Amino acid sequence: MTGTATRLLALLSLLQSRRDWPGQALADRLDVTTRTVRRDVDRLRELGYTVAATSGPDGGYRLAAGSELPPMLFDDEQAVAVAVALRHVASSGVDVEESAARALATVRQVMPSRLRHRVDGIRFTGSPPRERVDPAALEAVSAATWERRTLRFDYAGRAEPVRVEPHAVVARGGRWYLLAWHPDAAGWRTYRLDRMTPRHPAGARFVPRAVPTGDAVTFLAARARGGDPASDPASAGRWPCTGEVLLELPAAAVAPWLGDGVLVPVSATACRVTAGSWSWAGLLAWVLRFDAPFTVLGPDAFAEATAALARRVRAAAGGA
Repeated sequence: MTGTATRLLALLSLLQSRRDWPGQALADRLDVTTRTVRRDVDRLRELGYTVAATSGPDGGYRLAAGSELPPMLFDDEQAVAVAVALRHVASSGVDVEESAARALATVRQVMPSRLRHRVDGIRFTGSPPRERVDPAALEAVSAATWERRTLRFDYAGRAEPVRVEPHAVVARGGRWYLLAWHPDAAGWRTYRLDRMTPRHPAGARFVPRAVPTGDAVTFLAARARGGDPASDPASAGRWPCTGEVLLELPAAAVAPWLGDGVLVPVSATACRVTAGSWSWAGLLAWVLRFDAPFTVLGPDAFAEATAALARRVRAAAGGA
């Protein structure tokens, strides 16, 4: 019985890994006959899995969705992956922590002892999200995006509902965003899902547009940097303000905090750093965080902004 159960698990794992499997290919992978494969497929069907027979020269099988949720069968690595994913839910920003905890308890209860010990040993704390997203809102927005249907929703701080053509849902920096085309404004807009209350049902279908930067992740990254990717797609890869400084610190002390900047060691105690920000003041604040002597190398606009800010700081300190 142990051999049969192990083989069923292996068969199910193979059927889940790709759409169609020829019967002979399954038999070869499992080191059994095609007749044994047929019997094992029948056993899976008895357990509630919908396994369809496919036509063709060799014949084969396809795992399809059924009308009910069958018993879950995982190999060891799949079970660990599920446990890690469920523990990570708290950091996702979607308000399903209680459901995830119950799901993990359910999966853990039916695990063999060796797996239970492995899963119990996986302990980590993710950074807590700043805002929570209603799972119903995430589901409604994602469905409208996938089906290419116009979406109407109430948005915090706005008196009137918003109507958009949703193009992509993106998680970034602990928040969930919708990238959408706003027909009335004739432009691209981003919305936070934690501020949205979708209205039902979704509207008419629309023809999707090309995102100016090529994809939603790059578009949002450009927006976060203060760029305008809708009118200037090239801004997606750069900050509005980029400057270079000579920082009197060893490269090893700067590298962990470099972000997307570029560092070139100059000596054992100094390095040249190129970094960007949404403004010259923001870039200067980033440099000052190292609390070390530095020299602005360029461009001229950065040097001029640094001098102006120095005068403002001196005035704020009473001219001292």
